[in-house]
Amino acid sequence: MRTGTTRLPLHGGKCPAWLFQKMKHLAGLIIEVIVLEFGAKEVLQRVSDPFWFQGLGCALGFDWHSSGLTTTTCAALKEGLKCREKELGFFIAGGKGKTSLRTPQEIEAAGSKFALGRHIEALQDTSRLVAKVDNTALQDGYNLYHHCIFFTDKGDWSVVQQGMNENTRWARRYHWLGEGLKSFVSEPHKAICCDYRQQNILNLIAAESEENRENSALLSRENPERFLKEWSKIKEHETSLDLPRHHPLPQGKRISASLYKAYLEQPRDFQGLLSISGVGPQTVRALSLLAELTFGTPPSRKDPVRYSFAHGGKDGHPYPVNKVTYEQSIQILKETVSKAKIGEYDKMKALKRLATFAKQGNDKVFEKPRQQG
Repeated sequence: MRTGTTRLPLHGGKCPAWLFQKMKHLAGLIIEVIVLEFGAKEVLQRVSDPFWFQGLGCALGFDWHSSGLTTTTCAALKEGLKCREKELGFFIAGGKGKTSLRTPQEIEAAGSKFALGRHIEALQDTSRLVAKVDNTALQDGYNLYHHCIFFTDKGDWSVVQQGMNENTRWARRYHWLGEGLKSFVSEPHKAICCDYRQQNILNLIAAESEENRENSALLSRENPERFLKEWSKIKEHETSLDLPRHHPLPQGKRISASLYKAYLEQPRDFQGLLSISGVGPQTVRALSLLAELTFGTPPSRKDPVRYSFAHGGKDGHPYPVNKVTYEQSIQILKETVSKAKIGEYDKMKALKRLATFAKQGNDKVFEKPRQQG
């Protein structure tokens, strides 16, 4: 299931080289501790949690209130785990911009190098489909520019990707988890976190969009000549036809070619339609509109945001990165991992006790004061 979405502002500047070196070192050690203690699947579950992921970025010293937290944290994790993938049975592919486009090739390279065999093709298909869903089936105004897939040698996976709204200069982060996923196109998310709800979006992954999804897939299997004839009528009478106000007409030039391609492939359902290369947001939007006008099955217009959150870096907030403390943390984890590998778990147990004490302390802070008398 997808487990969350985060909305973050675009900040200028780059992560300082000295900080990134420490980030990738600490990030690699944190993941190694989790794998040693709980297994590789636990990392997938934690990465798919937007609260944990945000907390990790903050712990690594990056600015909490920045879109760069996503891209830099993923890059630090990827770099920090280099040369340890086989040992941990844990892999990361993808990244920001052009690197995200090389994700299928990186999956194949890792699969060939570490003999992942039958999982390679499935992971590549998953990577493409997840990106297609958040960029095409959910048209919320955020265009994807970052895509990172985390996976194990057993084929389990999690995805973190991010889109940018060019008008507002804000980013939105999407989290996915393969475990327990029932459908890629119907309510795949568990929590979507954001401070701002978009208006007038096209949400074809909502439960109430099911009939519109089915009819869109049905129309894609029809001869495109009929569809394009109806489409030309709509375009011709755009100024006078009583069209849904919430559904502006797509202006894409590749709709015709995409429809012919879909017709030749005859997709079984909406997920199959999304999986066709070349079928993008404009084509899906056009099919959705015609399905609404023809069958009276409107899609959902609700932004799937449920609640908001924030954590409190490189920009000096809430305070500047303390290099001495950072180095001490790296050394403590490094020693903990080294000893755990040879069967000495005293430091690992000490970290557990520290976490327990911290939780008890927080619970006391938030206890209600007792009534006097």
